[in-house]
Amino acid sequence: MASTVLIKVVGFSDVERHSLNTLFRLSGREGPHYSLWTPESAGPAQAALIDVDSYEAGLELVSPSFNHNLKMICVGAEAPTLAWRTVPRPVDWAAMVGLLDELFVSAGDVDIGLESEDTPAVPHLPPGVKLALLAGLPMEARLYLRARLALAGITAVDEVQTVDQLDDSVKAREYDVVLAYVNNDVLDPWVLVKHLQDLETPVRSVVAVSADSSWKASNLAERMGCIGLMEIPFNPLQVIGLLQRV
Repeated sequence: MASTVLIKVVGFSDVERHSLNTLFRLSGREGPHYSLWTPESAGPAQAALIDVDSYEAGLELVSPSFNHNLKMICVGAEAPTLAWRTVPRPVDWAAMVGLLDELFVSAGDVDIGLESEDTPAVPHLPPGVKLALLAGLPMEARLYLRARLALAGITAVDEVQTVDQLDDSVKAREYDVVLAYVNNDVLDPWVLVKHLQDLETPVRSVVAVSADSSWKASNLAERMGCIGLMEIPFNPLQVIGLLQRV
């Protein structure tokens, strides 16, 4: 059964909307089924098609509720720098399907049957949904970061506490970001970050989380491949800034 991908659509003429509806209706035969996202949808939008020439787009892009982590395919003359792809008018709707497939069709959608009876099945996420891992963090920090990740559009979150658990998780699932605790109360505070650095297949983004906000710690995080050092106690502006880079 084809997975359903929810697309937020902003703007467009009646004729273009009709073409989009046809595109969505015919999808799903050989790949994902694309469906129009509405506020009543069961889940969040996984991408956005935005008519940047429309009045609605101007309002949407400056709205505090707009999720800037969404992949945006923009149609029109002056697309924002955050756009993943820009499409000129008149729109080639067949090519638009190709762009959506580029986002949501991957080798991960193919079951190659590597699981054995001794290997627990890993739950598959809907296409386009980002996945985060919290590694070694204290409970209060985990609760705070879960809330912040959700506000950034990252609602799928796993948690581990040990290096072995971290190793098992990153082998089983492809994470968009790992937030790894730098525990200054242990002999090797950077052990989790070091382990991520040594992976054969690196995680897309790693954030070190530490109560040590010194220049030395920040420099070490950068040298170990992190996109940044997140300070404890948390600075909301710093947290938002780092999550926007994921």
